Amino acid sequence: MKTSVLAIVAASCLAAGARADEPEDWNLKAQATYVWQLKPPLTSPYSGPHSLSGEREKSYSLTATVAVGWRVAPHTEVYLDPEVAQGVPLSGLLGLAGFTNGELARTSGPELTLYRARLFVRHVIGLSDEQEEVEASLNQLGSRYAKQRLVLTAGNLSVLDVFDANAYSHDPRTQFMNWTLMTHGAYDYAADARGYSWGLAVEYIADGWALRGGRFAQPREPNQLPLDPRIGAHFGDQLELERPFRLGEQAGVARLLMFRNRAVMSRYDDALALAAATATLPDLDAVRTTEHTKVGVGVNVEQRVSGSAGVFARAMWADGKTETYAFTEADRSASAGVSVTGAGWGRAADTVGFALAQNMLSSGHRQMLALGGQTFFLGDGRLNYRPERIVEAYYAISPMRQLSLSLDLQRIANPGYNADRGPASFIGARVHVEL
Repeated sequence: MKTSVLAIVAASCLAAGARADEPEDWNLKAQATYVWQLKPPLTSPYSGPHSLSGEREKSYSLTATVAVGWRVAPHTEVYLDPEVAQGVPLSGLLGLAGFTNGELARTSGPELTLYRARLFVRHVIGLSDEQEEVEASLNQLGSRYAKQRLVLTAGNLSVLDVFDANAYSHDPRTQFMNWTLMTHGAYDYAADARGYSWGLAVEYIADGWALRGGRFAQPREPNQLPLDPRIGAHFGDQLELERPFRLGEQAGVARLLMFRNRAVMSRYDDALALAAATATLPDLDAVRTTEHTKVGVGVNVEQRVSGSAGVFARAMWADGKTETYAFTEADRSASAGVSVTGAGWGRAADTVGFALAQNMLSSGHRQMLALGGQTFFLGDGRLNYRPERIVEAYYAISPMRQLSLSLDLQRIANPGYNADRGPASFIGARVHVEL
């Protein structure tokens, strides 16, 4: 009698994690996420080449990942994630800062594409005898680590794998889906067009608090797939301090995050000066000739308020002098929300979330758009500037531990920072499987 490949994989996964009291030598995890969205027509008295379409649109995305972890030495782990992705974005992924599906990358297309998402090494240096358990998950072997430790992570991964964590708003596969809710909208973190990079992060963890820093490679050109190997000259640096606290009996975490990017980037003021001198539209491509630095600082707070509910808030300021290089079009951002499990109504495996976000532009950024210029994601031909405001709510049910089904609703006022257009509504459904 033939044994199915799925049964073999499932048995292997169970065997790898069967002894919870022993560190895993290896594990094999997998996930698949499908997202469908509908955008009804919206008010659009005019539009440009980089506008959110005023017509009714549908969108979908599919990602599937296999995550393999090996313990190659007592304190050293290696992880490999092959991934496939396919999708059709709304309006060609143009016309917004707060794009509505964090699973859609700038390389999304209707053909299923296989690529390596992650290949990295994690080395843990224990600094104390007391240990704590770390549960097995995607890209994490079930382990016992020293409570006081150094963690070195190097290789191909996402900056968000290490920085700007949040228990309630970080993973678009299971939580809020909007780009500017899964992290700071103004966090122009180094990444290729799929959201990954190469780099090194170092973390010092002790008694629940942490200090971490990292350097990662920038793309060779803004929002493109090839990465610049000159990481000593062109890079994205980040430094984060994480500190736990308590309000009464409930635990919370505060994070202070700073970033610095260095690359050949266009400055909005240079594009505006050239346009004024030549009587032409502002053009970022024409002034992308010199290395510049972008800096930003943000705060991220999460707070448990009961056994079934938690709240979060983020705010970030970036200098806004240079073009968006690797994430989305926001120079200032703020968000806040609440997440509640269904224990209060007899459905402990369910989760409901509600969040607000606001994204803003620097003066040079908005002036360029108002004069008819285009940026990577935006360009209505003109601009009646207002901050982009986002509301998102979702309800997720888990009929079994490995499966999550979600209904997601979003509404965006002033899409693309333009008060003359919108508001835009988005209705979504999500299926997530994790083994």
